[in-house]
Amino acid sequence: MSKRAIRQIPNAITVLRILLIPLVVFLLVEAESAWELWLAVLFFTISAATDGLDGAIARRKNLISKTGQLLDPIADKALLGGSLITMSALGFIGWGPTIIILVRELSVTLYRLAVAKRRVIAASGGGKFKTVVQSVAIPFVIAPLDFLGSWIGFVETGVIWFAVAVTVWTGLDFFRKQIGR
Repeated sequence: MSKRAIRQIPNAITVLRILLIPLVVFLLVEAESAWELWLAVLFFTISAATDGLDGAIARRKNLISKTGQLLDPIADKALLGGSLITMSALGFIGWGPTIIILVRELSVTLYRLAVAKRRVIAASGGGKFKTVVQSVAIPFVIAPLDFLGSWIGFVETGVIWFAVAVTVWTGLDFFRKQIGR
């Protein structure tokens, strides 16, 4: 394998993540059976899990690129945003959690873009934790667990609102730290 091809591995993983997003949304929209929802969970989980993989390879092999730095957050936001919007439109969750999460993500992203020429703001531990919580909450709610009884709906609601709370907390923490600069 050529050095050029090796350099593209992290970006190829990121592109794969982006290509899985329409598949996740399609499976959610067209799901007529539990197995189709499980497929949506599987592809969402693969896409979310490879988020850390592309970055780890890029850092370990010193393959960080401008393309990767641009595509990685787009892939994250598109996966989470596309999934949340679809879930709300289909009634998996209310619009409140989706709007709150998307407003936070959009405001942090716009701020990062606004200051990008002066400085790059690296993801914090809290931001990474937030992404993990969201990436666990979303497939948990998508998973067809109704067979466990009506109580699972309360757990799903709690899980998604915990993700909202972590999202808001990390967003406030982000801006508090930026204002203090």
